[in-house]
Amino acid sequence: MNIKIKTVNPAKFDGHIVVLVSGKHTDLEPLGIDKQEVKAMLKRRSNKHIHVNTLTRLDKNLYLIFDNGKSTVSDYHKAGAEVQQSVVAKPNRKVGVIAAGAHEEMCHAFVEGLVLNDYAFDKYRSKKARHIELLAIDKKSIKLPALEASMSLWQRMEQCRNWVNEPVINLNAPVFANELKAAAKAAGVRCTVLGQKQIESLKMGGILAVNRGSVDEARLVVLEYKPARCKNKKPVVLVGKGIMYDTGGLNIKPDEYMREMKSDMAGAATMASALFAAADRKLSLHIIAILPLTDNRPGFNAYAADDIITMHNGSTVEVVNTDAEGRLILADALSYARQYKPALVIDAATLTGAAARAIGPFGIAMMQKKADAAAKKLRQCGEEVYERLVEFPMWDEYNDLIKSDVADIKNCGTAQAGCITAAKFLEHFTNYPYIHLDIAGVAFFDKRVPMYGIGASGYGLRLLVEFLEKY
Repeated sequence: MNIKIKTVNPAKFDGHIVVLVSGKHTDLEPLGIDKQEVKAMLKRRSNKHIHVNTLTRLDKNLYLIFDNGKSTVSDYHKAGAEVQQSVVAKPNRKVGVIAAGAHEEMCHAFVEGLVLNDYAFDKYRSKKARHIELLAIDKKSIKLPALEASMSLWQRMEQCRNWVNEPVINLNAPVFANELKAAAKAAGVRCTVLGQKQIESLKMGGILAVNRGSVDEARLVVLEYKPARCKNKKPVVLVGKGIMYDTGGLNIKPDEYMREMKSDMAGAATMASALFAAADRKLSLHIIAILPLTDNRPGFNAYAADDIITMHNGSTVEVVNTDAEGRLILADALSYARQYKPALVIDAATLTGAAARAIGPFGIAMMQKKADAAAKKLRQCGEEVYERLVEFPMWDEYNDLIKSDVADIKNCGTAQAGCITAAKFLEHFTNYPYIHLDIAGVAFFDKRVPMYGIGASGYGLRLLVEFLEKY
């Protein structure tokens, strides 16, 4: 999509016109829009917070988007997505956007919804998806620096979604590690890739156990962004679950749960993209990302329930279920993070169905330890970008659910409080302020969701970048 900031004159622009009308602002004659057209469209206005009203003008539409003053960022995101779907169905796929009373923040949100909804993973399709050709934004409606920063983020979001949508047959752990290394070089970020032998020498029993059933070797990727002047003396560390495909291992998933498991590395893709976005924006922060990568297969000498494995920090873990593998590779990565003496560690993982069942596809389940202030700031950022967080407790009593009779800890508890016991397992490997984000309900959608589309969503990336900006 070609995006430009320019003067958009409705009478001369060769494309669809979108006018964001806020409050009682209905005098659109200076824009060349007839009073009678406005009156007719006002009569059709609904009681929604925001209403997209369409007037067909031959091969070009006029979209008047009315805001009753109670709209949210999400409402404008959805309006942008609705207009995108309408425009790509037309022969003319050029769009001009003008704000008539709408605040810049809401104009920005509309554009964001339109741009992100225009994404499609059509790499393997003979017939490609239709996209908007030109998006012209009136220069009085949005400031260029803000748009440029967002455009850079949207590109990172597209890259993240491409990685998550890519099938494992073409993107296994070694290939993904190589792609991350190439992306890091382009972004001016340091990248260290640890191979199988190095992982073995570090005694990362969790990663090695999960990898035993796979023909592909595991990788541990460490990205580091450290500008000359940093506001933080101790780094912020981002840890992302990188299960390239999850069959469940010997506790193999039933068929209805097997599909979409290429997305089980969304946490790693999200955390890498967040660090790259911070580098793009030249944030004055020292940030490290630790990304354990492997798939979980039932082949070869696959690890089994009843196995006892020794982790990177020396703890022993009783394996109860081989489909609780994500926490095993994350645990080794969280233990590895200790050496950096971090100010804060945040992990992101498609970790539990329990999180998705608890809050559905409407937000992220969050748990934290010794990170009250950071968690509060993260929640605020979630409200601002409308990628919201629900905090679950981390009471000590939950430790009882993952006690083992034969090892220090077991890798999962009962069906009750599943997302919390997963976080409690991970907590065992930390000794720093820690926030856990379970993105299982939002990382991948099987039905179109406005702005996030179908498939990989990139959900959580905007949240993390907003947080890092304000950290």
